[in-house]
Amino acid sequence: MRQGRADEYAEFAVARAGHLYRSACLLTAGDTHLAEDLVQETFGRLYVRWGRVSRAENPAAYAQTVLTRAFLAHQRRRSSGERATDVFPDLPGAGDGDASLRLTLLDALARLPAKDRAVVVLRYWDDRSVEQTADVLGVSSAAVRTRCSRALGRLRELLGEDLSEYARP
Repeated sequence: MRQGRADEYAEFAVARAGHLYRSACLLTAGDTHLAEDLVQETFGRLYVRWGRVSRAENPAAYAQTVLTRAFLAHQRRRSSGERATDVFPDLPGAGDGDASLRLTLLDALARLPAKDRAVVVLRYWDDRSVEQTADVLGVSSAAVRTRCSRALGRLRELLGEDLSEYARP
């Protein structure tokens, strides 16, 4: 890769790393190690195709698509369900409302099927339209609406119908 393109790629990677990592954490329901692996895999794939990606209309959206597809591919693997533990260690400040809320929401996201979780993250974290989400996942718009409705219904079951208790005061 020429030095100019390499610098351009490095600048893009630094600018997008935080957002991609946060998205990956949501997709993995808080598994930070897997999130780091997915982001690394995403940047590896982008680097190989950077000449084409850099000319795309929206390289950030392309990166998010690669991340989401890497997550879904990982979920399809037989060993992807293995976890060392399902108990969170005692954390300093565990009484803190934001940390408690974050753990509650991550736990609820973890209980959703991978594709439903991906739809929720793309639609509500990345603020994508139904059509954009369908394009990323390679499904129809109707499938996205169905999955979104089902996922939100399941989250309401898990978190309770009155979500105001999770809102900041």
